[in-house]
Amino acid sequence: MQGTSQICVVGLATMGQNLALNIARNGFPITVFNRTWDKTEATLARVQPGQRVFGARTPAEVAASLVRPRRVLLLVKAGQPVDDTIAQFLPVLQAGDLIIDAGNSHPDDTERRSIDLHRQGFRFVGMGVSGGEEGALLGPSLMPGGDRTAYDELAPILAKIAAQVEDGPCVTHIGTGAAGHFVKMVHNGIEYGDMQLIAEVFDLMQNVLGLTHEQMAAAFAEWNTGFLESFLIEITSRILRTSDPITQQPLVEVILDKAGQKGTGKWTSEIALRLGVPLPTIHAAVDARCLSAMKDQRVAAAAILTGPKASRPADPTLLAALRDALYCSKICSYAQGLDLLTTADREKKFGLDLGEVARIWKGGCIIRARFLTRIQAAYGKHRQLPNLLLDPELGGFLQQHQAAWRRVVALAAEHGVPALAMGSSLAYFDSFRRARLPQNLTQAQRDCFGAHTFERVDRPAGQFFHHEWNDHKALKV
Repeated sequence: MQGTSQICVVGLATMGQNLALNIARNGFPITVFNRTWDKTEATLARVQPGQRVFGARTPAEVAASLVRPRRVLLLVKAGQPVDDTIAQFLPVLQAGDLIIDAGNSHPDDTERRSIDLHRQGFRFVGMGVSGGEEGALLGPSLMPGGDRTAYDELAPILAKIAAQVEDGPCVTHIGTGAAGHFVKMVHNGIEYGDMQLIAEVFDLMQNVLGLTHEQMAAAFAEWNTGFLESFLIEITSRILRTSDPITQQPLVEVILDKAGQKGTGKWTSEIALRLGVPLPTIHAAVDARCLSAMKDQRVAAAAILTGPKASRPADPTLLAALRDALYCSKICSYAQGLDLLTTADREKKFGLDLGEVARIWKGGCIIRARFLTRIQAAYGKHRQLPNLLLDPELGGFLQQHQAAWRRVVALAAEHGVPALAMGSSLAYFDSFRRARLPQNLTQAQRDCFGAHTFERVDRPAGQFFHHEWNDHKALKV
């Protein structure tokens, strides 16, 4: 087989295998390669009659099998393995060939690789892929960034294999440089927030409202027919109805309460801090996973530290309040993530279209939800929308339902149920909506102990003053 494959997928763990089979199922001749032959064999064993899939044993065989310019798509572990794999293939590639990193790489690494490969005459695309194993096989959300001509070359393949929604395939050219991986990173940060908010609602349902697993599952199933409709709400209902085949207890109750993380949520927090963008809900979600990992310390503390006695308030309106509080918190979480994208776009000149980003998240990806249609519409009406909370419909929902939201956060505090993400979302809303915050005192403290100066409300912005706090001398300009 010489020079007939349209693309090669390198890295044949579950995601790589499924994405390769998705490409083959859509009619494209493809080469597959893995550093160990057993995974290549496993991939070839899944190929259906009529599909054209070639298993290469060496990078040289990969290069020989591909049409020019060659396209090599990597699905390997982020970090050094990506650099090692690129180095392995460069000797058999030629100027103008295209390397696509479809893993969860850090945007800083993507930016570095893009510059380095461009200097050597190669083209590079960093592409976020969301949807898990099923999405990779049946249609993921794809977030490719980098050179526009490279995207245009890949578009016929990507548009076919992506998830399909009413207004097109869930793929678009995200922007230049590391835009694709940056948007995927923020997607994952929002995903962290969504999951933590749902977990807090589950905690309140179980430990304050006293609902059974079947009652909780029914509530989530009902919510999935309304404005909260989403993949994560759908699977939460399914999870709560699943029994453990060993103990016959609800399976969720035999799962250890230690949440793992692969790093993208933490990266989102770190970069937001670097850029000075507030992400309290996403920070809280990362913190919640870190706290969950402290299992031994928590078990020891539970024997010493006590909280309020649990009670079961008999109020039939609480379930609806939980629903509304969840949606309000979700809006704030997305507002924070999109604000981070706006700020990064301003600094990096990615060329992001947030309406398009919302559109391609409507199918295939983990955070797919009915809510994204509203975000798409918000940015369609006002492309330069400063913050999602300023959209009349979404901001209006927060104002209309904030009483329920406050009630739920207060209920959690009253009953000793941690609501890190929901409380952080409410605090973000309350901070954002206020014209004056108490950081005037913070500035006074900074000037008092460190002469850091301050601005005055009665003078033009940009003029800084210092006060001699200890000896009450005149104000200094």
